[in-house]
Amino acid sequence: MKAFARATMGLGLVVGMTAGASAQSWDMPTPYPDGNFHTINISQFADDVREATDGTLDITVHSAGSLIRHPEIKRSIRSGIAPIGEVLVSLHANEAPIYGLDSVPFLATSYDDARALYEAQRPALEEALAEEGLTLLFSVPWPPQGIYAKMEITSIDDMEGLRFRTYNPGTGRIAALSGATPVQVEVADLPTAFATGRVEATITSPATGVDSQFWDFLEYYHDTQAWIPRNMVIVNSAAFEALDDATREAVLDAAATAEERGWASSEEVTVSATAELAENGINVITPSDALREGFQEIGAQIATEWAEEAGESGASVLETYESLR
Repeated sequence: MKAFARATMGLGLVVGMTAGASAQSWDMPTPYPDGNFHTINISQFADDVREATDGTLDITVHSAGSLIRHPEIKRSIRSGIAPIGEVLVSLHANEAPIYGLDSVPFLATSYDDARALYEAQRPALEEALAEEGLTLLFSVPWPPQGIYAKMEITSIDDMEGLRFRTYNPGTGRIAALSGATPVQVEVADLPTAFATGRVEATITSPATGVDSQFWDFLEYYHDTQAWIPRNMVIVNSAAFEALDDATREAVLDAAATAEERGWASSEEVTVSATAELAENGINVITPSDALREGFQEIGAQIATEWAEEAGESGASVLETYESLR
């Protein structure tokens, strides 16, 4: 049945690509629940496209991995199973270094720096996507990342042996350098993983903590503000180019609006979600100097490794970033 469904979706994409200005329906897989600010923003994007095209392009958002699981979304768009979707950029850092840049710890910890990093990164990101037949529509940041745990962590030494949830190559490297035990877990599975003891700590945003009601199974949030990762909305380039000029322009206009709206929402959610964690009994802690220094050392090593792997093109992106800060 899964094979048949994928074949049917692929056929639908081909038909849509050849339909010109006729009405089209696009299925859009996304990883996060309906109440998440990323999903809310994307749903508004879909509404804006539908309104601007008088229904010529109808995008149906399938949230929370209900259509395609997060790790498979980018591949499904590339292969034509789905025409459009949302992914965490750094989830694909193993494919090309540029995908991991926004998740290098302590490289960009403020929204101003995150904006500058995105501006510096975007041309190389678009180039990498283009090589896979993909087009970047927009990218929106998560709130700054902090450490959730069942116990207070006062120094990097406390990470030794801790069952630490990882979700991309960057968090896997943090686990390795801190001596933690990496456990690969998707967002939707975190409540069960914490409740069963499979996971004892994770680095993620206050928004994710609220979405998954972390207060039901842990007690501490260390507000390290380690980095500001981003999601990206991407489209199959062939499907996008098959749209008529007016429809493509409507999609690009809606994407530009969604990007600005999403950045503003992210900053608002940082404040509101952190407050909601505290209101529900989680101890929101300013990290100790020892913990911050330990993570800064790890961040410096990861940044060095990234620059070595990325080579001259990576060095150019970092130089541009420094000039924009």
